[in-house]
Amino acid sequence: MTDTATAGARPCFQLKGATVSLTALELHYFEIGPFEDTLRDKIRQAPGFFRDIPLIVSLEKYEGLTSELDFFQIIGICRRHNIHVAGVRGGNDDQRRLARNASLALLPASARREESVTEPAAASPEADMAPTTEAFQGPVAAKIINQTVRSGQQVYAPEGDLIILAPVQAGAEVLAAGNIHVYGPLRGRALAGVHGLESARVFCQSLEAELVSIAGHYKISEDIQDHGWKSAVHIQLKDDQLVVMSLDKA
Repeated sequence: MTDTATAGARPCFQLKGATVSLTALELHYFEIGPFEDTLRDKIRQAPGFFRDIPLIVSLEKYEGLTSELDFFQIIGICRRHNIHVAGVRGGNDDQRRLARNASLALLPASARREESVTEPAAASPEADMAPTTEAFQGPVAAKIINQTVRSGQQVYAPEGDLIILAPVQAGAEVLAAGNIHVYGPLRGRALAGVHGLESARVFCQSLEAELVSIAGHYKISEDIQDHGWKSAVHIQLKDDQLVVMSLDKA
């Protein structure tokens, strides 16, 4: 027995909740040749972004046959390109069994908010006069960051907007359930609407980002350098495409 394995010694690890951003590969069908060709094209667009990233394979829009779904091939192809498949999201029981056999983590399908429509109950004078007992739910306070977000740092606003009153440096990452406001240059990665809020926006005083994402739809720097680069812009999602507009036109 080691000296540390004694009563009262500090445990060698702790389990804590953590929030990290993952790239999802939305698979429609799987054929080895087309899969690797498409992956090469994506990596060629931004080789630095894809190197050593963790990847989740999303099966929520998979239309191919389950018998054609070979996770060992997918893992092998991705590893050849320095991409690490960490798990699978969604899928039916057979597809998730195949993922488990390939030692992949199983994630639930994305939560989709559905509005239920119910007919209002008939009102009565007594009901109109009765005081409500439901507590008012005020707006979620924005998270405000005063200092520079440096390379390697991650700042996350899990419920509302994120407001940064300083630059976001290259290699940094900022995430928010709502909007992201950067009152300075945005050089790192900005991911707004991380829980699927498609009306979220990204505002910045100088667009120099490595990646911008809204509700999972993203553009890398090469895709946005012809649209408002190094100027004050706001970015929103329209018809599943990110649109960059000058703040003068907001």
